[in-house]
Amino acid sequence: MTVTSERGSRKQRSGVVVSDKMDKTVIVQIERKISHPVYKKVVKVYMKCAVHDPNNEAKVGDFVTITETRPLSKTKRWRLSGIVREGRERGNA
Repeated sequence: MTVTSERGSRKQRSGVVVSDKMDKTVIVQIERKISHPVYKKVVKVYMKCAVHDPNNEAKVGDFVTITETRPLSKTKRWRLSGIVREGRERGNA
């Protein structure tokens, strides 16, 4: 009999960093497209998440992936998984 303690599947999202002014925290904006229930027009819906970034790697404009995690503070429920693509401002510096 083997007992494995797996975490289960956690939500993963991707978005753009819009703020990196805090220490070890970045704000990531996630964009979704939904169909309006009455008018059937495709509408963009945005969600902003506070994300834990322990090494202060992500900068404004970076496209990142984030993973759901346990509550780390009052607002942080997400952890930085990786940087997919660096932003334009960062690439030129």
